[in-house]
Amino acid sequence: MMFAPTPLEQEALWLSLTVAFWAVVISLPFAVAVAWVLARLNFWGKILLDGLVHLPLVLPPVVVGYFLLVTLGRNGVIGRWLDQTFGFTFAFNWKGAALAAGVMGFPLFVRAIRLSIEAADPRLEAAARTLGANPLQVFWRITLPLMTPGLITGALLSFARALGEFGATITFVANIPGQTRTLPIAIYTILQSPGGDEALFRMALLATLLAIVALGASEYLARQVRKRLHGAS
Repeated sequence: MMFAPTPLEQEALWLSLTVAFWAVVISLPFAVAVAWVLARLNFWGKILLDGLVHLPLVLPPVVVGYFLLVTLGRNGVIGRWLDQTFGFTFAFNWKGAALAAGVMGFPLFVRAIRLSIEAADPRLEAAARTLGANPLQVFWRITLPLMTPGLITGALLSFARALGEFGATITFVANIPGQTRTLPIAIYTILQSPGGDEALFRMALLATLLAIVALGASEYLARQVRKRLHGAS
């Protein structure tokens, strides 16, 4: 059947979902921390940090992949140390694909959370501090609930971006079936082979449907959280 994916296509789909999931999980604590710093603190170098965070949005993905390769590849500055010290490597496996996808989706994640924090009234946090709450309690009880719509939106946008990541991934960890051949790379591989029109259509349709579902879920869940926070029915 035309719409029945082959085992190799199913493998690429499952790998993409796995990579996108872990890309979000890995990015989450860093995105929250960076978003809070950018939203609540003023310091020298803030503009530089903001620029570095958003750099993956404006750089060619291949360049991002190259930077990852020379720093975290097997012969990279950090990658060699990780391999020799812990026997851990990002090269040529799904962990490297998740890292590349996480880096590419990181600006979207940070921006969504930052906008939620900036929209929250800082006087609520100040009031909690005057009542004796320590910084961790203020963050857990006040800041985190208020940033939840942005956190959900950012997570799903980052997930959708990770599903579509191609350039940084193929540059950093190559095109290896079962390890790094995610949905976009599988589509690219099919494009290089003659007579793959049906498979190409199936994969493109799957990628489109996944992106639509992720974006729709992002908007729906963010609205539901906002309603709860504002007491709307």
